[in-house]
Amino acid sequence: MRVIGIDYGDVRTGIAVSDPTGTIATGLKTIVTQDLNKLISEIKAVIEEYKAEKIVVGFPRNMNGTLGIRAEKTQSFIDALTKEVRIPVIKWDERLSSVMAHRTMHEKKKSPSKNKEAVDRIAACYILQSYLG
Repeated sequence: MRVIGIDYGDVRTGIAVSDPTGTIATGLKTIVTQDLNKLISEIKAVIEEYKAEKIVVGFPRNMNGTLGIRAEKTQSFIDALTKEVRIPVIKWDERLSSVMAHRTMHEKKKSPSKNKEAVDRIAACYILQSYLG
């Protein structure tokens, strides 16, 4: 079963996909748009292309577990996405996924600030992989 992983952002949204067995996450792409309808349309195309059966959306919590403004925006995105797709949408704690993505970029000797799309794609991959176990 394929699962889609999403690292939602106001401008860039990282997308990852699992292998057919639902074991390994791979970064797929970064969608750059501020248009929610366009974003959801592109996500629906990924679902169709990969025949995904679930979506895991990284849900930002503060380190102490509380919710902030970013969580409110992400919840609004999840609500809109849930209305448009016919597969389960799962919230997944994404704490430290961006830190891990930045660390990965540094290990590859690449600048995270010059490769923001890659950072978002890698963060989506970390979110999905942590869900897959």
